[in-house]
Amino acid sequence: MKKSISTYLKHPFKDKANRSANPPVMRASTILFDSLQEIKSHEKKVNAHKKVSHYSYGRYGSTTTIELENILKELEQAYHVFLTGTGFGGIALALMSLCRPGDEIVVSDNVYGPTKEISEQLLKEFNINAKFYDPENFEDLKNKVNKKTRLILVENPGSNTFEFQDLSKIVNLAKRKNILTLLDNTWGTPLYLKPLKIGFDMSFSSATKYFSGHSDAMGGSLAVNKKVFKKIMFFYKLSGYRLSADEAYLIIRGLRTLDVRLKQHYENTKIIINFLKKQKKIKQILYPYKPASKNYKLWKKYYSGATGLLSIVIKSKNKSSVKKFVNSLELFGIGYSWGGFESLVILQELKKRGEFLKERYFYKFREDEHIVRLHIGLEDPKDLIADLKKSLKYIK
Repeated sequence: MKKSISTYLKHPFKDKANRSANPPVMRASTILFDSLQEIKSHEKKVNAHKKVSHYSYGRYGSTTTIELENILKELEQAYHVFLTGTGFGGIALALMSLCRPGDEIVVSDNVYGPTKEISEQLLKEFNINAKFYDPENFEDLKNKVNKKTRLILVENPGSNTFEFQDLSKIVNLAKRKNILTLLDNTWGTPLYLKPLKIGFDMSFSSATKYFSGHSDAMGGSLAVNKKVFKKIMFFYKLSGYRLSADEAYLIIRGLRTLDVRLKQHYENTKIIINFLKKQKKIKQILYPYKPASKNYKLWKKYYSGATGLLSIVIKSKNKSSVKKFVNSLELFGIGYSWGGFESLVILQELKKRGEFLKERYFYKFREDEHIVRLHIGLEDPKDLIADLKKSLKYIK
């Protein structure tokens, strides 16, 4: 019987031995075998990418992490899924597995801050050069690709400023030039976009965010095709970039309700945006909600849904009043990350190149414009609107 993804997420990974609806948390370092021959036979299976219920050593994972790999493999429609202890670990795993001295990578300018740091600072120490391209200018990407380019790294939509790119154009360019591609798909999740299906070699998601959904677990997911599997597996086994069984269990728990939660995040976000777009103090809403906009058209072209993360651009010459707006919110927690059940807010102090951690080459800055990122949670949207309305009054 063929099942939809919504049904699939509710029914696999049961513990039949103990008649439990949930899988066990299997913590292990040493894995025991009946004979030396069995160890060798098992390792051959793993190296040949055969289906296994356990690994030969705990550094590679446990039965609990294998359950999560299998779930995400189905969700991503991937050849294999690698799990890491933090979300960012998945990005680091891809870069350290595939890039070598003398290579170049081309990176979207709007990527997550630490992605920019590892690309530009750490890789430089290994004689790997990173170039950054304007996410709103495909010609800029084309011009920065050359014979040394090993990888194109895209985040879609971009962190904090939410630019959407024409993904098929990027894939087609990369295939013509024999360049690998990696898409950070944390915002859309593989529920709404399957990057490998449109031709990307790798699809990354921070499992800390929507996969977990409860702000109590950290992890990363790197879904890959067959082309890059062996190289990433080689480094994965050596590096110890492993997700714990406890974190895997929590992420499995979260995935059961991923579809339900994302629908509600989106419904709440639409209601909040209808309020925000009427506020004079808000110059712009960075989210694909205007049908006439380029971002909306590119979102509709590739995604089957949207989630709850957006930014607003506030126009004010008084930065302290914007901070007061953020600090006075009661239902929006002030903190990093997102994707959990609760609403969050953070002032994103983006700066021009050379001035701050979240440096940008191609974003147009104005001193009187301030980006505030909002994650719309699962609270009653009427209460969230009342909170926003009260706090917007502080902006001067």
